[in-house]
Amino acid sequence: MISEIIEAIHEGQNFLITAHVRLDGDALGSELAFYLMLKGMGKKAVIYNQDRTPERYLFLPAAHNITHSISNIEQYDTCIVLDCSDITRVGDEAENLRKIKTIINIDHHVSNNGFCTLKMLDAKASSTGEIVFRLMRAMPIKMSRDICTNLYAAIITDNGSFRYSNTTKETFLAAGTLVENGANPQRIAESIYENDSPARLKLLAKALSTLSLDLENRVGSIVVTQKDLHETGAAWEHTEGFVDIPRTVRGIEVSVLYTQRGDDNYKLSLRSKAKVNVEKVAKRFGGGGHIHAAACWMKGDIETIKSQIIEAVREL
Repeated sequence: MISEIIEAIHEGQNFLITAHVRLDGDALGSELAFYLMLKGMGKKAVIYNQDRTPERYLFLPAAHNITHSISNIEQYDTCIVLDCSDITRVGDEAENLRKIKTIINIDHHVSNNGFCTLKMLDAKASSTGEIVFRLMRAMPIKMSRDICTNLYAAIITDNGSFRYSNTTKETFLAAGTLVENGANPQRIAESIYENDSPARLKLLAKALSTLSLDLENRVGSIVVTQKDLHETGAAWEHTEGFVDIPRTVRGIEVSVLYTQRGDDNYKLSLRSKAKVNVEKVAKRFGGGGHIHAAACWMKGDIETIKSQIIEAVREL
C-alpha cells in the first residue's frame, strides 16, 4: 500500500490536508510536516482544521498557515486525512471532503474503519507522526529542520514523552533521526509542557478538587464543568493533559476526565495502564480510540455517567 500512496502523492498537484476536531499535538505535527513536505515538492497544499490551533502549538513551524474554512472543493485532487479513524472525525466538512477524487488516510487508531482505499494504518505505532515519518523515509525526501520539529512534537505528545506502552524501538529510532536532522527536544518540550497560562492552572486547581478514586483506588477521575471554565477564563483546549493526572496516583489502572460540553452532555477521555482496554469501554458508549487511550460522549447527569463507566471498567 505504501507504494500506491507514494505514487498518488507524486501524481497529485493540489492537496487538502486535515485532521480530527479538538486538535492535539499528533494531529497538528503530522499535518504541518506533511504540508511542508508537499510545498518542498512544489505541490499546492492547504491545511484545513475545523477547530482553532491550541495556543501551546502555535510555535510549530507553519502553524499560522492553517485555515478554518474551505472554498472551491473541486480544486483539490487529493485529500490527506491524518490521525482520524473515520472521516466524520474531521467535523462538519466530512461529506464535502468525500467529493475529492483521491483520499489518503494515515492513522494509528485501533478503531479505524478503513474508510478509504489508500491508507497507512498501524495501531501499534506510537503516533500518526511516526507513520508519517516512515512514509517520508520511504519516498525518500530531505527532511528539513521544520519538518523534523513538527514530527518530533507529534510523536512525544502521543506517547507521553516516551512513557506510554506504545513507545517502541522504532519510536526511539525515529526520534533520534529527527533530532539528528534539527529537532530540538528541549525547545519543543518547553514550548508544549512549560508554557501554561494562568487560566489553565486555575482550571487545574478546580479540576483537582473533584478527584475521586473508585474500585478500591483502581479508577481515578476528575471533572471539568462549563462553570469552571467561565470562572477561570480558561478554554476547552486548556484541559489537554488533565486526564493523565489521576494516572500518577499509586494503584490507579484507569483514569477518566469528564468535561461538560452542555447541560447534560459530557466528553469522556480515558487512559489506562497494564491490561485494561479502555477502547472497549469507549466503544460501548459509541466512542473509540486505542487500547490505552480512548474517548466517547455521553448524555445524562454526571453521577449516573460515572457509575456506568465504573461498571464497564469493573466488567473488564
